Amino acid sequence: MTFDLDEALGLLARTPAVLDTLLRGLPEAWLLANEGPDTFSPFDVVGHLLHGEETDWIPRARRIREHGATVAFEPYDRYAQAERFRGATLPALLDHFAGRRTANIATVRGWRRTAEDLTLLGLHPDLGVVTLRQLLATWTVHDQSHLAQIARVIAKAYATEVGPWEAYLGVLHR
Repeated sequence: MTFDLDEALGLLARTPAVLDTLLRGLPEAWLLANEGPDTFSPFDVVGHLLHGEETDWIPRARRIREHGATVAFEPYDRYAQAERFRGATLPALLDHFAGRRTANIATVRGWRRTAEDLTLLGLHPDLGVVTLRQLLATWTVHDQSHLAQIARVIAKAYATEVGPWEAYLGVLHR
């Protein structure tokens, strides 16, 4: 499938509502469950997504638009949410994420955009030269990856409760 910015923005706009519906009001045991050391719980994922909204996607897109590949992106700390949002509540994170995502989508929609804009080059500190299209597509896929992660972690909470049906539940084997 070829990247379409308007379709991607439409999908990105849905993530806050999906997270809100899936997570708001769940017991803490579900929200703090994870898949082992150095993995994210649903709570961690929301913090990670919020941190990315503020420090990753739009700042990097702006850097591409302003400097091209002459100035590398700032390195992104994928685990910053652990300290940054320590003591925060999930409802507060969900609300903050929803507001920031809405603002970021409005920012992108407000840019004068041409087909050539998506081919603008940027410089990732580890991956090298990337395009604005690749960055925006990655933002979209990143959301889907973490939504799948949350669903998997929640499903695994009942892994020992499903009995013999475990053989039919692929999500429990990922």
